[in-house]
Amino acid sequence: MSSGKALTGVEQIMTTACASHCGGACVLKVHTRDGLITRIETDDGEEPQLRACLRCRAYRQRVYDPERLKYPMRRTGERGEGKFERISWTEALDRIASEITRIRSAYGPSSISCVFSGADHAHLHVASNIAGLMGMTGGYTAQWGVHSFEGGLFASMATYGTLASRNSPDDLVNSRLIILWGVDPAVSIHETNFSWYLAQAKEAGARIISVDPRFTSSTATFTDQWIPIIPGTDAAMLVAMAYVIIKKNLQRQDFLDTYTFGFAQFRDYVLGKEDGISKTPEWAENITGVSADVIEKLAIEYATTGPAALIGGIAPGRTAYGEQYHRLIKALAAMTANIGKHGGWAGRSFVPRTLFGAFDFKLAGLPRGANPVENGAPQRPDALPTAKGSDSSARIHLSQFADAILRGKQGGHPADIKMLFIMHLNYLNQEPNTNKIVRALKKLEFVAVAEQFMTATARYADILLPVSTFLERNDIVAQGAIPWYGFMNKVIEPLYESQSPLEICQQLATRLGVKAFSEKTEEEWLRHMVHGSHIPAYEDFKKKAKYMVNSSEPCVAFKKQIEDPKNNPFPTPSGKIEIYSQKLASMKNPLLPPIPKYIEAWEGRNDPLAKKYPLQLITSHCKRRAHSQFERVPWLRELVPQAVTISTPDATARNIKNGDMVRIFNDRGEVVVPALVTERIMPGVVELPQGAWFAPDEQGRDRGGCTNVLSKDAHSPGGAFPYNTCLVQIQKLQ
Repeated sequence: MSSGKALTGVEQIMTTACASHCGGACVLKVHTRDGLITRIETDDGEEPQLRACLRCRAYRQRVYDPERLKYPMRRTGERGEGKFERISWTEALDRIASEITRIRSAYGPSSISCVFSGADHAHLHVASNIAGLMGMTGGYTAQWGVHSFEGGLFASMATYGTLASRNSPDDLVNSRLIILWGVDPAVSIHETNFSWYLAQAKEAGARIISVDPRFTSSTATFTDQWIPIIPGTDAAMLVAMAYVIIKKNLQRQDFLDTYTFGFAQFRDYVLGKEDGISKTPEWAENITGVSADVIEKLAIEYATTGPAALIGGIAPGRTAYGEQYHRLIKALAAMTANIGKHGGWAGRSFVPRTLFGAFDFKLAGLPRGANPVENGAPQRPDALPTAKGSDSSARIHLSQFADAILRGKQGGHPADIKMLFIMHLNYLNQEPNTNKIVRALKKLEFVAVAEQFMTATARYADILLPVSTFLERNDIVAQGAIPWYGFMNKVIEPLYESQSPLEICQQLATRLGVKAFSEKTEEEWLRHMVHGSHIPAYEDFKKKAKYMVNSSEPCVAFKKQIEDPKNNPFPTPSGKIEIYSQKLASMKNPLLPPIPKYIEAWEGRNDPLAKKYPLQLITSHCKRRAHSQFERVPWLRELVPQAVTISTPDATARNIKNGDMVRIFNDRGEVVVPALVTERIMPGVVELPQGAWFAPDEQGRDRGGCTNVLSKDAHSPGGAFPYNTCLVQIQKLQ
């Protein structure tokens, strides 16, 4: 804690909810005395308990970190040096408002942009408020692309015409077979209680299989079989499984005939009638590293053991052609009739919003102005709208934003960016090609950053604003493996001069002549958001901090469409599950074929670059962070040191021993970290957990362990961020 004084007051316990983007949202019981947090417990009430992971159990150390940003600051040194001086909130916000006005007047509204991400997954104190304000005051250049799952969202729109396309995890107890394909919920959470439901399924007799380059904690805990696979080749194995199912006539043809469109074209591709290449298990073995016998047995088991849940994780889709992997997961689910039924799984996307009732926070919340910069801009020809406006040609994919800053319209981008407002995103750290982002940030005329710590990104700010934590404000979260609402009660007063994202937006809006954000107080906005929902009583909700959405049975995506297809068509052109996507066919893009296919990735094992950089880097999530959050928490740093995981054969070939300092490098940069030598990763693959803070030394080598120093600033044809498509070499540091 921050005070060395003895605590004399009565201990109080406040129930609240967290939403730190670890993959879940949980209940916290925060103990305070004299206005200071003394410890944090978690849910111990009625089932289902929403129990917090280690991250939020350690949140006290984050709140009282001595390096928290305390006051607004102005840059005094070169951008990136991290030299600042304290100023007042009035000075800081006046400067930001004046720069917005100046730059918009000099270069036009498209020259201004704001970048943000999920951070705390709440609904009132969100960075998108700044985007709404920018739209209401003249416009800005927006981005598109969801870091985690854009390829999956694209695949869901192409196949089902909607993003709501999966069962709730409490339905897993009805599964007889569960295939975790790139899923590690024991570490990444996935969703609150996902592991708990997985454990229940195992106890109920389900057989669980893991397909993953790593022998993960989830694999060790839950599964009966581990199948290691070469990164970026998942689609090839899925196609080969389809081949086995078709050749043995195990597909549910009645289901395919009734509910799907285009299976015949997909079958022709799988059998080789389209291109002369039969997609046999032997064909896939040469690509994936998985033996033909294992592929065949898995395909037969999936087709004959029902109901079965083939759970396609997020990570295999964060690759060069990630949308193809997600589309193939859905195609196999259709072939085995595991869609619209208990115990099945239609593909990883969102639970239908109807589970949360007829209530939509985004519609009931703060104002959102249309963005004039996008008025009249045509749709991108290869886009499916995975979010409102995401298909606008006026937007820039976030992976290529640094390139857009550096090259602008002359480089083929829609805008010349001069100013950036960054909130809820460690932009320099979390986007691909960190060194390129450094050059881009140095080129801008003005950068404003709202942060809690002096992150890698914050060092590049001209004006730096201190932001409160979620324990220092009120908000609402809607999350979970099964739907629930959490009230994020304010536990302590904001430390130092930190302010909430809403307060920052309100004060900036006033300076820009917009009153809408200040029409209500924080409390009034929250009441407004809850009003009209099926949450019965605001005060009771706030007191308990937990409202479970009652449901008589687990959610099954597309149950109505399967039970009554005539009256419940899929929202696709055919009204059916589109294995052959008519929308993709109209695009005539060979890299976005109408049927799902395996397309060989760049920076894979067959890339000529592999002669120089022979190891495939994957960038996992780890126990100690939620993306780049929690990086400074001492308890968590002690738990999981940042290190590169390398197989024993690869380490031996390089004379590397466990704990040795090594350099990981490619043409984009170099990272220096310790080596973790283990049998729990397949040869040819190395793992460096994402989120560690970029910390370059005098030679420009990153000593913090930032994976994006090495990643490529590109995206898949469907918009996936290819964080797991990256070739590197590793050498022992001399």
